[in-house]
Amino acid sequence: MTKRNKIIYWIATIWLATGMLSTGLVQLLRQQSEGAVAPPGVYGIQQLGYPVYFLTILGVWKILGVAAILVPRFPLLKEWAYAGFFFLTSGAIFSHIASGSPVTELFPSLLLLLLTVISWYFRPADRRIISVNFSA
Repeated sequence: MTKRNKIIYWIATIWLATGMLSTGLVQLLRQQSEGAVAPPGVYGIQQLGYPVYFLTILGVWKILGVAAILVPRFPLLKEWAYAGFFFLTSGAIFSHIASGSPVTELFPSLLLLLLTVISWYFRPADRRIISVNFSA
């Protein structure tokens, strides 16, 4: 792996991990007191038509996905984490489009989708699944 590709990988991966970890924590630690205005995550998930408990599910999976991507070894687990991030972000994009959200609300999901693809594409060989050729 070239030095350039390694730098691209780590910048994209750290930015992706930071974005997923921070949003995952916000989703897990959502606080809503009686009579108070709903936190942004709660308001956003309700606007998209999902139940509030969905935030807990998303938060847990984002944090687990970040751990899977950052720890050494376990290439199959990394592939699943990247796939999960891809489905999560593309699902968020389509949810915003389907609910009639303004275009500006698509940008965070688009950025995380782009970072997911870049991080996956530039990952080092030791973080990839080794393909086996079964043809004789």
